[in-house]
Amino acid sequence: MKSPLDVIRLYPPHDYSLPGVFASRLQHDPSRPFIVFEGHTRNWQEFHKLALGAARVLAARGIKHGDRVAVMARNHPGHVLMLLSLARLGAIMVPVNPEFGVTEARYVMGHAQVGAVICSAEALAIAREAASDIAPAPWFALLDSATNGVPALAELIAAEADTDVPGAGGADDTCLIVYTSGTTGFPKGAMHSQRSFVTGGEAFVQRLYVQPDDRLLIVLPLFHINALFYSVAGTLAAGACMVIVPRFSASSFWQTAVATRATAVNIIEAIGTILMKRPRDEFRHDHTLTKLYGARQPMMATFRDEFHIPHLIGGYGMTEIPGVTCIPLEGPAKVGSMGPVGRHPDPGRQWAECRVVDDDGNDVGIDQVGELIVKTPIIMQGYFRDVAQTNDAFRDGWFLTGDLVRRDADGYFFFVSRKKDIIRRRGENISGAEIDRVIGEHPAVFEVAAIAVPSELGEDEILVAVVPRPGKTVTAEEIARWSRKHLAVQKVPRFVAIVDELPHTPTHKILKAKLRADAGLRARAVDLQVKG
Repeated sequence: MKSPLDVIRLYPPHDYSLPGVFASRLQHDPSRPFIVFEGHTRNWQEFHKLALGAARVLAARGIKHGDRVAVMARNHPGHVLMLLSLARLGAIMVPVNPEFGVTEARYVMGHAQVGAVICSAEALAIAREAASDIAPAPWFALLDSATNGVPALAELIAAEADTDVPGAGGADDTCLIVYTSGTTGFPKGAMHSQRSFVTGGEAFVQRLYVQPDDRLLIVLPLFHINALFYSVAGTLAAGACMVIVPRFSASSFWQTAVATRATAVNIIEAIGTILMKRPRDEFRHDHTLTKLYGARQPMMATFRDEFHIPHLIGGYGMTEIPGVTCIPLEGPAKVGSMGPVGRHPDPGRQWAECRVVDDDGNDVGIDQVGELIVKTPIIMQGYFRDVAQTNDAFRDGWFLTGDLVRRDADGYFFFVSRKKDIIRRRGENISGAEIDRVIGEHPAVFEVAAIAVPSELGEDEILVAVVPRPGKTVTAEEIARWSRKHLAVQKVPRFVAIVDELPHTPTHKILKAKLRADAGLRARAVDLQVKG
């Protein structure tokens, strides 16, 4: 196994732009596999030509430096294609959750003011409605075959003349805006530069000792920072191969791993819990997975001893600051730890700094609980079109994570709890305020509060406490139907409690802490998973 630094040094130096790192890796061996999807493999050279063609299509249709393009689909090579081709133009990809309802998709696309939408046929109807208020109207292309008068991207690429491609993008240009839930209830668009993305990939090479012959299985969604900054960026940095599946399937996971000869995979805790609970006759002893990122303590023994994956790595990061801490692959690992501060393959590179502070910004002592604040070269440029929240996210150049942690004498960090009103469900950070806002728009709802309750899968489930409007009645089933219409599936509450009133502060803010402390609230709520 090559050291991470030796892997990086296999390739010619580059300028830390996405086209630059791709060209550097392309020179090594253009014929080696780059991307595998649904049984079809494209090598580095083939994908390079495809990306040039996509850049021509984008430029011919008016996409220029700084413009935003939405990609709304289940996992598809088109995500990677758009990322690379837009970066060449200095334009920006905005990945959109394909399970968004119209309200959510409209906010993201409208806020980003996208100039084009590349989507799947499955997402077309919602994407069209969501983009209907944007002026000038964005143009559409499909990742599947043409339908309903919307052309297929592949057909547009094939029809485009083989002309020079503008090279307007550079390392410090924004290449990605990932929308993440915030405590205001409206998603925030975290902007990342090409340099941040490429550097994140190099850090992932260090984190997982990614080798040029590794095949990284991507089961997490490509609208999520994990799949993008770890799996995709890590593949680029190592000159490796990525295997994309449209979505995670527990029943076929091991079969897919065997069929694709995957050697590494990223997961979240919920996926690990699900796989542990699946029938063992689905497990394939002949899989080739040797490295797994996203491991948590409850799954360690099963994945090591039963599933025979020797290297189980965990860490900590956020959409704004991917890959801050990491359990070193070479050890030691500490039970329940997020690991120490991560590092770059080059020991000479300045890297992340972490502090644990009290509410006044003073550092706390060893094993004392405080908020984690961070400085790191892999950091967002800010929130798109939101100066106020960008300023609020930093103090004296330090990013405020809103997460409470402790650090031991060896520099290992341990997560304690979330300081913000964020619910962690199925690997996603979900804003309780956003759920409050959407359900609060129901005509029969007077007041609502969404809180986290423990999940059997190791993260959170969502409970909403609802106060009906005077003279109105509303049922848990009605709240569920409203939520399914207006929210992505992972944001739909599992538990609904219809209550007479909610606790408030003197300034009439809902006391969610008091709701969380009410042990009987969940017992009084309707469990829609059981009922449905």
